[in-house]
Amino acid sequence: MIQLLAISGSLRAASGNTALLRAAMTCVPEGVQISLYEDLAQLPIFNPDDDARPSVYVQALRGRLAHIDGLLIASPEYAHGVTGAIKNALDWLVSCESFVDKPVLLFNTGNGATHAHAALLETLRTMSAKLYASPAAEFSLPRTPKVAINFSSDEKVTSRLRELLADFVATIGTVQA
Repeated sequence: MIQLLAISGSLRAASGNTALLRAAMTCVPEGVQISLYEDLAQLPIFNPDDDARPSVYVQALRGRLAHIDGLLIASPEYAHGVTGAIKNALDWLVSCESFVDKPVLLFNTGNGATHAHAALLETLRTMSAKLYASPAAEFSLPRTPKVAINFSSDEKVTSRLRELLADFVATIGTVQA
């Protein structure tokens, strides 16, 4: 069984990025399981002084990372950059050996998120992630800030997600071999 962890860079209850990751959870190929990381808001602000004795939330995130085969990240753009929440999580993972060579699929959720996407790519390259890049990973999300979106019923989105996840999982298989 291939295990993937999905992280949304948004803390909003009605996040389109989180909704996209939830839809991805319903589109996985056979033999693949995606779990959604839901403790992003619980991570303390990164402080290198605390890296040797991290909080239970940081320990849990690092522990999960050690037991997954790949990572999915979808994050909005705030002020031409990544959200503080996703950057904070990645900062806690910089010294985590299990992150090195971890396959990562980065969803670009559009709507002008080019700066955040570029910043995430740079951060993930610096952290030695194995990045899977595909134009199919670009989704244009509707701007409905107070309405929860259900992409699972959108056949165009789910079809793209199925294809994208199948390709990503095949890539993971070649990295593991």
